[in-house]
Amino acid sequence: MANASTDHATHHANHHANQHAPIGVMGDHMHKRGEWMFSYRRMTMTMEDNLQRDQAISANDILQEYNMAPLKMNTTMDMLGAMYAPSDKLTLMLMVNYLEKEMDSTMDMGMGMLMPMNTKSSGWGDTKISALLSLHNGNSHGLHVNLGASIPTGSTTKSNNMGKRLAYPMQLGSGTYDLEPGITYNGKNDFLKWGGQIKGVFHLSDNDEGYTLGDQVTASSWASYRVNPWLATAIRLTYTYTKNIDGTDGSIDANMSPPARRNNYGGDRFDVSIGITLLGTKPEHRGHQIGIEYTTTIDQEANGIQMEMQDMLNIGYQYAL
Repeated sequence: MANASTDHATHHANHHANQHAPIGVMGDHMHKRGEWMFSYRRMTMTMEDNLQRDQAISANDILQEYNMAPLKMNTTMDMLGAMYAPSDKLTLMLMVNYLEKEMDSTMDMGMGMLMPMNTKSSGWGDTKISALLSLHNGNSHGLHVNLGASIPTGSTTKSNNMGKRLAYPMQLGSGTYDLEPGITYNGKNDFLKWGGQIKGVFHLSDNDEGYTLGDQVTASSWASYRVNPWLATAIRLTYTYTKNIDGTDGSIDANMSPPARRNNYGGDRFDVSIGITLLGTKPEHRGHQIGIEYTTTIDQEANGIQMEMQDMLNIGYQYAL
């Protein structure tokens, strides 16, 4: 027992600030046998203005076809996570999240009159569980597979104050059981760490409202530089492809606004992120880590008419023991 405790302490003592991927990457690392890690993350995301494919489209043009035009949407996600390693080859992960969404729109009242509108939704999102299986764990390179699943604990029936069903992006979950497979690579030397991850989200059926969110594939690569043992900086590039929604929720008025029409969903997006990581290195601070990552979109091609992604901010705290 003493040897296990000593090995555990030595393991933490050898950690550096770039031991993990940037805070916005999930399931990037394995843990040693018997190790736990708990985490809290807050992600804020802003979308503003509208695109038709890859070209800007004005609210006035949207109102030629729809009753409302979205102007801005803010999303906040608070995430609680836990990881546990029953062996050096296997790490288990659980993630729950709470969502708050708010959309500002303008409504055409006729006779050239426009009325500002605001809709909100909040509640628990879908629950994520996964297993990370090590394929290779060398001194300089590591490779593991991500075997994940999503449990539909988030609502798909959120409505506004008048009882009308909110559009698809304002709902909190998929309403379906989903598979989330992936593969993750990590490499390192004395001061640099780099890696890449490919993950998918595949919805297994229609939900109770009669539709399936579009499947998604995300590819991400990153590099981090250890400034000193307690500080690292990082850059990350991410490509995301999302398919259209399949099926329709009959309770959503498709003529109300672009987000209420299933064809206005999915597409391609390239993001770039910069971040820092702070690691506790003193004996009383070991195991504590804080990460901050800012993301902005550099290219987006939407299916149909969609709000334009602006930026995201991830702030997280991790504690390993």
